[in-house]
Amino acid sequence: MSDATTTDLYEVTMAMSYLREGMTRPATFSLFARDMPPDRGFLVAAGLESSLDFLSGFRVGPEDVDAFASVLHRSARDLEPLLGTEFTGRVRAVPEGRIVLAGEPLLEVTAPLPQAQLVETYVLNQVNHQTTIASKAARCVLAAAGHPVVDFSLRRTHGPEAGYQAARLSAMVGFAGTSNVAAATAEGLTAVGTMAHSYVEAFGTEEAAFRAFARAHPGPVTFLVDTYDTEEGVRVASRVLRDLDRGPGSAVRLDSGDLGALALRARALLDAGGLRDVRIIASGGLDEYGVDELVRSGVPIDVYAVGTRVGVSADAPFLDSAYKLVEYDGRPVMKLSSAKVTAPGQKQVFRSPGYADVIGLRDERPPGESVPLLKTVMQDGRRIGERPALDEGGERFAADLAGLPPAARRIRAPVAPRPRTSDQLTALAGRVRRRIEHAAAASSVDADARNHERSTDRSRRSALRRGGQ
Repeated sequence: MSDATTTDLYEVTMAMSYLREGMTRPATFSLFARDMPPDRGFLVAAGLESSLDFLSGFRVGPEDVDAFASVLHRSARDLEPLLGTEFTGRVRAVPEGRIVLAGEPLLEVTAPLPQAQLVETYVLNQVNHQTTIASKAARCVLAAAGHPVVDFSLRRTHGPEAGYQAARLSAMVGFAGTSNVAAATAEGLTAVGTMAHSYVEAFGTEEAAFRAFARAHPGPVTFLVDTYDTEEGVRVASRVLRDLDRGPGSAVRLDSGDLGALALRARALLDAGGLRDVRIIASGGLDEYGVDELVRSGVPIDVYAVGTRVGVSADAPFLDSAYKLVEYDGRPVMKLSSAKVTAPGQKQVFRSPGYADVIGLRDERPPGESVPLLKTVMQDGRRIGERPALDEGGERFAADLAGLPPAARRIRAPVAPRPRTSDQLTALAGRVRRRIEHAAAASSVDADARNHERSTDRSRRSALRRGGQ
């Protein structure tokens, strides 16, 4: 089976119905975040590249048809209309690394309706997860205020693929390295790592462990100093580093306890031993909130290693994203249900300095000095140009971050800019709403007339039966 089966069942049942009804004209779906997650002043667009990889290789094969038939308890022949379905559509999207806001389309898919429906689940999954993680990691970079931040999340992420994505995305927003060897190798990242407490425990003493580690790894080394007594661990590490002349570039790592107080004591001990070049790395349950507190307190921590809380975005682990039909066969459509109203038509986001964003229609003229965010990145089911390097996303992020209002950059109680809707989009939404309400009212009148006619027929038949008696 291919990735075509990585979908929700209702995508398959809807696609089958569309095919049966001959509804294969172009449809446009818009993917956006309804609301900003708690304590977020911005989002970082991510997940596009893996989505394009999926779409460019999407094809429903015989094994996929068999799988669909099995879960639906139907014969494979019934599902054969799906066989050979490929993605032949267009994708317009905000490039990875750009900062986006709630309500703004991150991407729009235009393809024959069954195709656009079948790919919904996978694309939502990728954009939802990766935008969530990239946004969390970006806040860590902000909190660190210029101190290097490294990724230690792999062992706690929700699967190896999620760990890989966390390493890649954290590098895109400015992390200095990752412990993830696969991601470092594939993406050209700096691999970082120290040692575990189990390594120290395996030896008779901390000093024996540190000397053995140094023998195996020439050059700068990092010693984990809090397996037993942290201050004593720093003293032992200092002695070994001096004996082996390994000071410059080496580090001690603090992984538990009051990191601020321990960092102050460790710095004093290292400096007293003539090891001013030895850095202090802090880890252990950190995310942007912990990093922000430590940085603001002015403690002498040189590098921050973040893991669990960042790799799963623990405080805001999901994005309330949606993938909604906005146009079918040239007809704008919208959803009117309470609290989940959607805007019709293919769209564009226009950005002006200060994040005075405007969500408008695709073919509108850009207002003022604004620039459009959505670019055409796939046409006829194929990427436009080469897959961009990760550094390009990093450059986009850095440029967007520089222009982000200070209130949105805050770690605590940030205030996110709010995009407005263009006059043309507002007018279109009003027309579509009236059309839907008019059609519903007409349908209701027709239904009442049919009910009245059926009631009259029943009365007439009843009267005839009584007369016959």
